[in-house]
Formats: sequence, structure tokens, C-alpha cells
Amino acid sequence: MAYVINDACVSCGTCEGECPVGAISAGDGKYEIAADTCIDCGTCAGACPTGAIEQG
Repeated sequence: MAYVINDACVSCGTCEGECPVGAISAGDGKYEIAADTCIDCGTCAGACPTGAIEQG
């Protein structure tokens, strides 16, 4: 199951640079993870400074 970004996201962009498959992009007010591209590795969740990324 793909990871998701919740409302704790502050749009810092840290996760986008950490994603090995480029599944994360800037969305409307927060970053978003493309579920069809996410490989469920968790790298983004470990890099997020606000803990806004969780397994969906």
C-alpha cells in the first residue's frame, strides 16, 4: 500500500528529493504521492521533518 501525506505537511520539499522513483510532487497546499508510482519503500517517511507521511 502506498504512503500518503497528511495535513501536517508544511511543503518543505524534503520528501520529493528523497523518493527514489519520483512519486512525490507539489500539490495544492501540500505535497502528494502518486499511489501508482510509489514502491512502498518508506524513504520519504523517514526524511519528513514533521512526520506527515504515513503508510496508507
